[in-house]
This record gives sequence, C-alpha cells and structure tokens, in this order.
Amino acid sequence: MSDVNIKITDREGVTHDVVAPTDMSMNLMEIIRSYELAEEGTIGVCGGMAMCASCQVYVINDPGLEPMGDEEDAMLCEAFHVKENSRLGCQLHIADAMEGLEVEIAPYP
Repeated sequence: MSDVNIKITDREGVTHDVVAPTDMSMNLMEIIRSYELAEEGTIGVCGGMAMCASCQVYVINDPGLEPMGDEEDAMLCEAFHVKENSRLGCQLHIADAMEGLEVEIAPYP
C-alpha cells in the first residue's frame, strides 16, 4: 500500500495537505469529497462521469499527470471558470506519479 501527498486549496482559499491512497482506485474528486473540502452537492454532481465539471480544479503543480482525454476536454469546453490549467478531478486517478500534486478547486457555477 502506498500513498501520495497532495495539496488542495479549497474554494475559501485554505490549503490542505492530504494523503491519498494509490491502491483504492480513487480519483481526485473522490479524495476531495472524502476530506469534505467542498460543500456537499457542489462537487461530483454527475457521479464522476465527466458530465458536469463540478469537480474542476486548477493544476498549480503538475508532477506528471496523465494527458487529458477527449471526454474531459469536451466537458471543459462547455464549463464555466475554465483556465488553461483546468482539469476534471474525476478524471485524475490517484497514482504514484501524483506525489507533490497541487490543485485549487474551481468555483462552483
């Protein structure tokens, strides 16, 4: 069992150091929910299907994320508050390469 350390800045501007397991098939949206870093009902609204962008984050430090897929790219083209460094948390599966990842949770519409 291994864990990675991730810094997540919530929508209030508070940065949290979280530990995320790499052996539980979790994604970043699920980590944010499990640590209760976003108000209930404002993250993962679609259940992690890349259909709502409620789990959008801004990547501050990218230690080696997987490239964006077509579904994620299409959803971000329709989302609010998108920046050049936007990603969907539900599409970022926790892996060893995420050690040192830093993200900021995007505003909810």
